[in-house]
This record gives sequence, structure tokens and C-alpha cells, in this order.
Amino acid sequence: MSASARSSAREMYRSAWQDGMGRRMAHGVARRRVADGGPGCTDAASLVYRSAASAGGARPPLAFGGHILGTLPSPTAAQLLVGACAALVAGFVNAIAGGGTLLTFPALVAAGLSPLAANATSTVALLPAALSSMVGYRGELAGVRRWAALFALPSLVGGGIGALLLLRTSSAAFDRIVPWLVLGATTLFLLQRPLLRMVRGGEAPVHDDEALSARRPSVGLLAGQLAVGIYGGYFGAGIGILMLAALGLMGFTNIHRMNGLKNWGGFCINVVAAVAFAVSGIVRWPVALGMAVGSVVGGYLGARAAQRVSQEMVRGAVAFVGIASGLWLLARSL
Repeated sequence: MSASARSSAREMYRSAWQDGMGRRMAHGVARRRVADGGPGCTDAASLVYRSAASAGGARPPLAFGGHILGTLPSPTAAQLLVGACAALVAGFVNAIAGGGTLLTFPALVAAGLSPLAANATSTVALLPAALSSMVGYRGELAGVRRWAALFALPSLVGGGIGALLLLRTSSAAFDRIVPWLVLGATTLFLLQRPLLRMVRGGEAPVHDDEALSARRPSVGLLAGQLAVGIYGGYFGAGIGILMLAALGLMGFTNIHRMNGLKNWGGFCINVVAAVAFAVSGIVRWPVALGMAVGSVVGGYLGARAAQRVSQEMVRGAVAFVGIASGLWLLARSL
């Protein structure tokens, strides 16, 4: 880091503090200095750390992967409300049609969270719902415990790799990538039923699920699950569709057993990603806790309403939100 850059960073921090902007605003000025990561960002973070002490303020946290960690501004009441309401609706639609992440992520970004923080917060907030789904299908894993055990390893490793890749992605780069992730996940959501018809199709030969479960999963399936885990740890929307398609192509026909393995793999991916995000410090915990409550309530209401609400109407609304959000995020990144 050049001497002029050092001096500039130090003066930005001190002037922000001395101008009465306060500790949080001063830290924000310093954070913007290194928000894009890249060469020298760790030096810049260390400089900010030292400058805080010399300026008489509390020391801000150091950086990980180009992102300042630790002290974050308190969420506004609007962010808490938007997060809880979005999670409630997401839990409702997940119980009926799936695709809840396509609602929570853009809602958090629209409420003012950065895409990185929104992604991490949404992953952590929806973990209780993933756990409840996994527990609800635990009986379906009774006959495929070998598959479940072997499925766990690439899911955990992939989820960890994806989360670390996200934490190593600069805010500016993620802003450019995320519209395509949202649009891609929406496309997967729209293709969910054709894919399921393809992998379960009436023209396909009938397989014996019990005989298939007695065998070990193929290396190709485990490699594919590793790739799904990496994507899931990085962003996550649509991983269930990918896992169901892979299991169907392997020969499974029992959708309940497939859902059991899918929910188990998804939980493994999300739990390791959630731990990584929690340790990194980018999770907005008040928002996440409100969302967790909202998702549980929404899931309960959705389960009760599943027989009375048209799946086609819900799926159409989710697809519309996904496409509109992707286009809005794309315009926002230009």
C-alpha cells in the first residue's frame, strides 16, 4: 500500500470522526475504502484498525476476504419488518410450491442490506426451516442410511467451499454476479416440473428403489453433489431442484425418499455455510432472528393452506418476483 494511500485512508477515518459523524459513520467510511477487496485490502484494514485507536475511537474489526468484519450498524425497524414479512411469505410458499429464497434475498437487498449480507443473513435465517424439513422426512432415510452418510460428505465440503468463495468475493464483484444467480435460480424454478417429469417420466424403465438403495451411490453422483454443495454454499436458490433431478437420473422413483435425501443434503450444505457466515461476522443477527420466526410461522400457515391455495398461482407469483428481482438487481449493478 503506497504512502499516499495510507495517508488518505488515515485522514478519511480521522476527518470522519472529528467532523462529528460518529464512530459508526467513521467506520463506514473506512469500510468503503476496502469494500472491493483486492491487493492491499488487508493492509488497509490493518491501517483502519490502528487509525481508530489513534483517533480516540473503539477499534473496528479486521477484514476477511476484503470485507470488514464485526461491528455493523444496527438494523432499522424497516429492515426488521421487511425481513420478518419476507421470511413469513417464503415459509408459506415453500410449504406449497418452493422458491422462498427468491423472495427473501431481493427483499433484504431492497430493504438496504448489501447483497453479501442479505445472502448470508437469508441462509442463516432459513436454517431452522431446513432443519424442520429434514426432520419431517427422517423416516424416509431409514432405508438409505448408506446413501445419506455418503451424501453428507460432499454436501458439507461443497457447502464450506461455496461459503468461503462467497466470503472471498468482493462486494462489487458479487453485485455483478448476483443478478445472474437470481435469474438462473428462477429459470431452475420454472423448469422444476419438466425436470421432475423427465426424471420420473412414464417412459422411463421402472427401477427397484430398494435394490438401488442397497448399492453405493456412484462417483459421478457424489461429484455432482459436491458441485451442488459449492453452488449452495455460495448462493443456494434451486439446490433442491438440482438434487431431485440427479437422484431421478440415478434411478430413484419414490419421490418421498428422494425428498428425504434432498432435504438431508440441503441441510448439510446450509448448516456449514451458515456457520461460516456466522463466524465471518456478515450476518445481520436481529434481522436473521426475526426471519427465522417468520419462516416457521409461514411454514405452518402454508402447510395448513396447501390444500386450499392454487400451487399454480403461488408458483406464478414466485416466478414473477424472481424475474423482476433479477432484472432490478441487474439494472442496479450497471
